[in-house]
Amino acid sequence: MLAALAAPASRGVQAAVEGPASGSDAAVRADHERDAAASAPVILVFGDSLSAGYGVPLGHGWVDLLAQRMAGKGYDFGVVNASVSGETTAGGLARLPRALALHRPRIVILELGANDGLRALSVAQAKMNLERMIELAQGAGARVLLIGMRMPPNYGPRYTSAFYDMYSTLASTDHLALVPFLMAGVALHPTLIQSDGLHPNEQAQPLLLDNVWPELQGLLGPARPR
Repeated sequence: MLAALAAPASRGVQAAVEGPASGSDAAVRADHERDAAASAPVILVFGDSLSAGYGVPLGHGWVDLLAQRMAGKGYDFGVVNASVSGETTAGGLARLPRALALHRPRIVILELGANDGLRALSVAQAKMNLERMIELAQGAGARVLLIGMRMPPNYGPRYTSAFYDMYSTLASTDHLALVPFLMAGVALHPTLIQSDGLHPNEQAQPLLLDNVWPELQGLLGPARPR
């Protein structure tokens, strides 16, 4: 399964801290997060270990590379990475309302479902959870970029087809931008996969970003001249 421990966030990407806090620390952190959100429109990356940068050196995950590319091209967005390794669609649904309230994103990149699939959980339930997250994000004023995944063939043709089709069905129904398969060009290349056989390594991260970028760029609007 996708690993259960998240990699730390790096500079250039704000890490979303969504665990419980108390007293003045929580208030100060909330103020900082709101100030950051007010200073520039926010892209909220809401995923699992594939977006959390599991097993990748600090600052080299595809979300970090995204922040660097956007700055270099003159896009005035903040990037908040609220990805949690091991996350399922049910866990994401439980966390999303607070993340939306804290960060008020203009764009949500929704990259969840892989852990549901690897556990052979119900595709119908995963679809319902994703649908609800899409509704919440859109209701908060965000545009959604949905990122799809595939399951290995040993899960059987019926399950793998239903799982893969889930993303395109949601994108069509809700009129979303869609990256059909985040790991395209990576999954079948052992030199781009970590020793666990599941997670993309550091060399794969630019390819993941290249898979996401064309669809995301269509949601960003014009860049500022540099």
